[in-house]
Amino acid sequence: MGIESFVQYIRYEKRFSQHTVKAYQRDLECFFEFQSNLFQTTDVKEINHSMIRSWIVSLMEDKLSPRSVNRKISSLKTYYKFLLRSGAISVDPLLKVQSPKTSKRLPVFVDKEKMEKLFEDSFQSNDFESTRNKTILELFYATGMRLSELTNLSVQDIDFSGNTIKVLGKRNKERLIPLTNSIRKTLKDYIRIKAEQDFSDSNPFLFVTKEGKRIYHKLVYRIVTQLLGEVTTLERKSPHILRHTFATHMLNNGADINSIKEILGHANLSATQVYTHNTIEKLKQVYKQAHPRA
Repeated sequence: MGIESFVQYIRYEKRFSQHTVKAYQRDLECFFEFQSNLFQTTDVKEINHSMIRSWIVSLMEDKLSPRSVNRKISSLKTYYKFLLRSGAISVDPLLKVQSPKTSKRLPVFVDKEKMEKLFEDSFQSNDFESTRNKTILELFYATGMRLSELTNLSVQDIDFSGNTIKVLGKRNKERLIPLTNSIRKTLKDYIRIKAEQDFSDSNPFLFVTKEGKRIYHKLVYRIVTQLLGEVTTLERKSPHILRHTFATHMLNNGADINSIKEILGHANLSATQVYTHNTIEKLKQVYKQAHPRA
């Protein structure tokens, strides 16, 4: 059974995102190219655990990080589960394959004081682009939503009377995120200024370019990177850093971890618990500074 059937399965039945589908497809193409070159076969019934280990070793010899290797193994595991389910194979060779160990990496975030400074100093103009950029940044920080979730938003997703915003997350799962009074006001100001623009195209999307087209990922990434660069020297300044920042600041201010899990749209609590490590590190720092015998 070829890759194409699997791709159709994860796209239409599992409803993986377009980005994930492409990543899984690339990983499998890489895997089968390796098997063909080294073992002269792409038949899943002939490929055993030893041949799979050879592929993993080659990835590590190419200096891929354990995290990247594990992501590729995850693609392969999903594929072999699909093969088992469809009856193409009877035994999963990956059961005898061990994933490389990865060191735990704490999520990087921007300090609270730096985020406050950014909103105080960086948005003096009230023109369309400046208002839009401020709204994008504040919405990321106020909700912890993902980049793809933000670019898919429509005006109709905002419920000003109920103070919530509807987000379409991974695998087409909808969730409601509460809105603070601050972001509610910012959104209203942006929507008013957006309505005043003389766009030739009309579309339902909340965020648009200066030409009125639907905003795209690279532009949002560029906006966030530029603005965060004004207050932090962090190596990465992506929208995902704002997601980390939202979760860390919420936990540091006493928010319930289960509530943060629901807001972030995590399927498992373990994905949210990684942010507690930052909180523990902060407690250690406070302890060392405050305790006379620390």
